[in-house]
Amino acid sequence: MLARRAITTPISNRKQNPIMAEEGDVLTNLDNATAGNGADNLPVAGLLSQYIRDLSVENPKAPESFQWTEQPQIDVQFNIGARPINEEITEVELKVSASAKNAQGTAYIVELAYCGLVGMRNMADEQKHAFTYAEAPRILFPFARRVIADAVRDAGFAPLLLDPIDFTAIYMQQLQAKQAQEGAGEAPAPGGEA
Repeated sequence: MLARRAITTPISNRKQNPIMAEEGDVLTNLDNATAGNGADNLPVAGLLSQYIRDLSVENPKAPESFQWTEQPQIDVQFNIGARPINEEITEVELKVSASAKNAQGTAYIVELAYCGLVGMRNMADEQKHAFTYAEAPRILFPFARRVIADAVRDAGFAPLLLDPIDFTAIYMQQLQAKQAQEGAGEAPAPGGEA
């Protein structure tokens, strides 16, 4: 335990000579006039809000599909899109489409557009792009995953539990593929798809 000692300063001197703790103590001089107060120059990024833009659930063969015993083929597709709202806010959209089909027909189709408003300030364009297409989808995915699972369950089927996705690895693969195409002189592929 650290021993603390009392420092006494006459009341008349406290305003002009703030009490300073010894070096290594947790106390600091907060009355430092030389430090810029309120300077907003550090990079900042975060999720401001999230919401369901669109959710569609189709159960086209109900109630017959509840009697099917054949295991369905599950197809899941993802797409990431973004659109700027203003200089500091971007809407990131995670689209997920899931369907279950077998020889007897389509059991269900669920399509979700799950969005998040992302605030980014004082960041280089490369950092903004990486946050928009890798980090923001990583933050949004668990919530979109829950919406999909609940929608499939509410359609009368066992919940579809999507495996985690490494959006950073997908982003890096697409970035490398784009660089390879540009190096070969081909037109770059459209970005933002995962």
